[in-house]
Amino acid sequence: MPNSMQRVLITGAAGFLGSHLCERFLQANYLVLGMDNFLTGSPDNIVHLLPHPNFQFFKYDVTQFIYVEGAVYLILHFACPASPVDYLNHPIHTMKVDSLGTLHTLGLARVKKARYVFASTSEIYGDAAVHPQPESYWGNVNPIGPRSVYDEAKRFSEAMVMAYRRTHQIDVRIARIFNTYGPRMRPHDGRVIPTFLTQAMRGEPITMFGDGKQTRSFCFVSDLIEGIFRLATLDNITGEVFNLGNPAEYTMEELARIIIAITKSEAKIVYAPLPQDDPRHRQPDISKAMRILKWQPQVELAEGLRHTITYLQTRLGLTGGH
Repeated sequence: MPNSMQRVLITGAAGFLGSHLCERFLQANYLVLGMDNFLTGSPDNIVHLLPHPNFQFFKYDVTQFIYVEGAVYLILHFACPASPVDYLNHPIHTMKVDSLGTLHTLGLARVKKARYVFASTSEIYGDAAVHPQPESYWGNVNPIGPRSVYDEAKRFSEAMVMAYRRTHQIDVRIARIFNTYGPRMRPHDGRVIPTFLTQAMRGEPITMFGDGKQTRSFCFVSDLIEGIFRLATLDNITGEVFNLGNPAEYTMEELARIIIAITKSEAKIVYAPLPQDDPRHRQPDISKAMRILKWQPQVELAEGLRHTITYLQTRLGLTGGH
């Protein structure tokens, strides 16, 4: 079938990643069915898509049974609170979205004979003892700590996705998503880039957890979405897992200083205790995605930060630097 006849269901469609995914599939002439319950997503992220003739939206909680009329070619399960602030505020719902929600979307994929993409996370590697992290690494996760509601929900979902693959021969793919940033992140969602940028632009002290020597790798949203699009649309990669992220690694202290410079802020850095089970290092090995998906990030951190600053200035009602 030509793309114009192919219908795609995206859960978490009003979220940071989900809304960009909706745009990418619409751009490629797919019919897009978006689903979100607005727990952490926002109608603002998709309001511009509502008039689009190929876009339909349903407010719905995927922890309930899902029924969709008509053919569905592809399901992307991206519903889940993703920032520590959100999943610590909604621990039980987080686990339900990535257990019941995964079960219901996989069940729909089985009925519709649809391809299935699951949004997993670098968090499944936990406080990694292997660096950088390849897809073959099994992780080092505390199964009962406060962060486990997210980590273990994603690990459980991965296991369920593969069980459906082995039992029902569904065409499945898993994206392990590393730190991503860009427009449509909420200013106060608790993730480091919007937090540091918001504090810097307002001239408030920048809150550094721990000694600032811990590292993360940051992928701009347009790069990540392109990787997911390729993972979702490429044939003959069923049952495969891909790390998607930018391997450029920064300490939190380096990130704060880059942000202070780029926003021309006079903000000072203040130090706070490190949260429990916070990973010391996080860097993806993306050699598999480079080889098979022919994908790697293109956007440098400074450029991505400028795009994010423009968005946050509008959201925060700021007109310039800080």
